[in-house]
Amino acid sequence: MPISAYFQSALFLIGAAVALFASAGTFAIAGFWVYLVILGAVFVASFAMLDSDLLRERMRPGGKSLPVGLWLFTIVILLHFIVAGLDRGRLHFSDGVPPWLRVLGLAVVAAAYAVVLWAMRVNRFFSSVVRIQSDRGQFVVKTGPYGFIRHPGYAAGILIVLASGIALGSWLAAGLLVITSLPFLLYRAISEDRVLLAELPGYREYAGQVRWRLIPGIW
Repeated sequence: MPISAYFQSALFLIGAAVALFASAGTFAIAGFWVYLVILGAVFVASFAMLDSDLLRERMRPGGKSLPVGLWLFTIVILLHFIVAGLDRGRLHFSDGVPPWLRVLGLAVVAAAYAVVLWAMRVNRFFSSVVRIQSDRGQFVVKTGPYGFIRHPGYAAGILIVLASGIALGSWLAAGLLVITSLPFLLYRAISEDRVLLAELPGYREYAGQVRWRLIPGIW
């Protein structure tokens, strides 16, 4: 298991906690604790369930550093934590998210992360970048969630983007994440589908069998 994976996951979890609680000025926001527990559980499950070769690919795709776009995506996520903390703990500008909706948001975040783990479990080519992994013997994966939609990871990521700010109880944080990150994920999903159609043997036939990219019965 790559040591850097443990380190970066721990660093992100600590960064999320600091961003939330330092900006809020208090530890007494239960929803923040639940959110962090979900993140921690996802990291632990990923180390326990996933192939170490996949983790290396995700950390250094093709042996290269992560692109700037992914680092910016991470910064935006941390920024939305800061906004949520400020909103809930100090400013109360848009923190009127009803408790039932916050709970629903947390449930959606947890379920979406579970789908991501499921997709990575069955697809050892679940890279962090768009590339054909000839060096790793990439082939078309049709099992698990890939039997229903072609890009379950992006679908789950979109759900997380839509639900995260709501789960944290801040409309402002929700809007920030949706506006900045939703176009990025949609662009990635469309770009990756085009690359796979053009370059991965057997993918076009698979796309004829599984017609939906992100939403079953719609698109």
